[in-house]
Parts: sequence; structure tokens; C-alpha cells
Amino acid sequence: MNEPRQTSADAYSLILQAIDDGIYRPGDRLVESELAERFGVSRTPIREALQRLETQSLLTRDGRSLIVASLDHNQLAELYTVRAELEGLAARLAAKHATIEEVRVLRDMVADDLALVNNPKALSRANKRFHKQIHLASHNRFLVQQLDLVHRSMALLATTSLEAEGRGQEALDEHAAMVDAIARGDGEAADNALRNHISHAFETRLKLESGDRTRK
Repeated sequence: MNEPRQTSADAYSLILQAIDDGIYRPGDRLVESELAERFGVSRTPIREALQRLETQSLLTRDGRSLIVASLDHNQLAELYTVRAELEGLAARLAAKHATIEEVRVLRDMVADDLALVNNPKALSRANKRFHKQIHLASHNRFLVQQLDLVHRSMALLATTSLEAEGRGQEALDEHAAMVDAIARGDGEAADNALRNHISHAFETRLKLESGDRTRK
């Protein structure tokens, strides 16, 4: 039997996607042999991928084991603060640099996502694609790289704020406002619309987590 040819980059992407999809959640232990079997990858690329994820603080040590990291309240607030600043800048730059075709794609995304409003998990995936498209429309490769790092950390959030009642439609309305501002070339309005969107998402998440603690 031939040895699997996947690289550490392949293994990294597979593990990161599994965390993002909720297959592995904060506090879950990751074992080399189990990951190699699940993904059909040899253990060396898995080991290298785990080391990379630990360096990026997506995994943490629990004794000799590696577990998926979790974010405390302060870290969550810090993450949303950085996200609002960087994504606001991306929206501002998109209003200046986005092509007609890119604006059209953003509008189509908002229209298509209406069909997912009652499916939080699917809408969450679509939401990530929409935000990525705004990042790309900024036409600033260094900003896109930094936002990729921020969104990797978002994978550590075990739930989506889109699970809150009414949040799906509200989020799509906010997306539409962003696209309208970008289409008008109004950088300030685009920046404000995206910051408002992030603020509402953070507030909703805090309320959801507060409810979870109360039920416990």
C-alpha cells in the first residue's frame, strides 16, 4: 500500500476545518494516531500541523496532551475589537476599490443567503464566505492576511450568534447595508455598517452565553 502523500499543509487545513465545523470543540483532546486515521494522513504531517496550530494558539497544552483552545471573556472581547477594526477597514477599502463584478457578487450572496435564514449552521458558513469576499474586495493583500488570522481564531467559538432567534434575518439586513455603502463608494458608511454588524454579533453572542450560564 502506498504511503499517503498529504503534506503538513494539507493536514493543517483538515484539522482547522474540523475545528471550524465543530467536529472538535474547545476542550477536546487531539491525538495524532486518531487524526491520522480519520483523515488518511501519515502521522508526521499531523504532528507538524499540530505544532503549527499550537504556535497559533489554536491548541493548548493540558499536561502532555494538546486540546482545542477556548476563549475567555476578555479574549473574546479582544478578538471582536480587532475584528471590528480590521473588517471596518476592509469595508472602507472595498468601497474605494471593489469592481462592479465584485459588488454584484456581494449582492448575489445576500440574495442567495435569504434561503438559509432558518438554518444557522449553513448561514454561518455563508456568512464566512460573504465576509471573505469583502476582505478580497479591499484589494489589500496584507489586510487579507491579517483577517485570515483573526478568522482562524473565530473557529474556537463553539457556537454561532446566528443561532439566536431573529439574528439570521437581522444579519442579512446588515449585510445588505454594507453592500449598498460599498456600491455607492461611501467608505465611511461601509466602515460604520460593518462595525455595527460586528457589534451586534458580539452583543448577541454575549447574551447567548449568559443564557447558557444561567441554565447551568
